[in-house]
Amino acid sequence: MSRSKPISRGGAGGVSVGQVLMQLLPAVLLFALFAGVGILHVASRVLVVDMGYQLSRAEAEARTLTRENDRLKLELATLKNPARLEKLAREKLGMSMPSGPLVIALPARERTASRVEARSARGVRVADRTGAR
Repeated sequence: MSRSKPISRGGAGGVSVGQVLMQLLPAVLLFALFAGVGILHVASRVLVVDMGYQLSRAEAEARTLTRENDRLKLELATLKNPARLEKLAREKLGMSMPSGPLVIALPARERTASRVEARSARGVRVADRTGAR
């Protein structure tokens, strides 16, 4: 068995400060290691919780934007409704359905000449039935 020597201050048989520090060094290093690991663990958990909050905010924003998109699609469909557009054209713009044929067929001539002639004739758009392209 080993006997421990009593620590005496001063004198030739005493223990020096360096020896005491060498005895405590492993315990201090172990404590520092555990403290470092603990700090890293807490920091990583804080980052994970922060990312969770950011994810929740992003999901809530995505739900809000999806609802807004659906509302805008419904509004667009309502605004594009042909019956509504016809009512606006009649009431606010004073437009009416044209009387007579909707398509005027011209005799087959040179294509560019018929287009110029058709546009100058009372602003009527004309369809070319010749099939020439």
